[in-house]
Amino acid sequence: MPQLLIQFVALQFERGIDLCHETVRFWWNRFGPLFAADIRRQRVSRMKGFRHWQWHLDEMYVKVNGEMVYLWRAVDHEGEILESYVTKTRDKPAALAFMRKTLKRHGTAEKFVTDGLRSYKAAMTDLGCAHKQETGRWANNRAENSHLPFRRRERAMLRFRQIKSLQKFASVHASVHNHFNQERHLVSREVYKQRRSAALAEWQMIAA
Repeated sequence: MPQLLIQFVALQFERGIDLCHETVRFWWNRFGPLFAADIRRQRVSRMKGFRHWQWHLDEMYVKVNGEMVYLWRAVDHEGEILESYVTKTRDKPAALAFMRKTLKRHGTAEKFVTDGLRSYKAAMTDLGCAHKQETGRWANNRAENSHLPFRRRERAMLRFRQIKSLQKFASVHASVHNHFNQERHLVSREVYKQRRSAALAEWQMIAA
């Protein structure tokens, strides 16, 4: 989303239209969550009823105004980031709130892959899905790798100032990154072009 706004501003500048950074920030706050929610709804509708849906759950440290907080993330077996949730703690209530929010938005999964954090098992026991949990040393690499694009954007933004802004950015960035991340290195050029055209057509429909 920030990259698309930057490209748009550059196009306007070529036409002699000068836009200040506050205008771009207003657009981000106004339209970013709307676009992200629409992308998320379409993703859920496509995956609803898929019998082998597997989720990878993980948490990462993020510094907000000098204070360490936790960003919980749910990623499916295709690498799509389903949910991002920010908390100040890393205990059972935080894991329970994160999982309830994810299950409410996306339904349920056939399997939940996590690390050895005990908060996951305690939360899943309360939710009645502890039998679906799977842990392993390398089993959660899908979630670990999903942190990398966020870390790059975090460095470019010189970190965050408020938890609220972090939560908004994480949710919007995840959905838009999913939409345009076509995994070019894993598919042929023809398949990549088809996926790219479909993504752009869907984006134009969302942003219309």
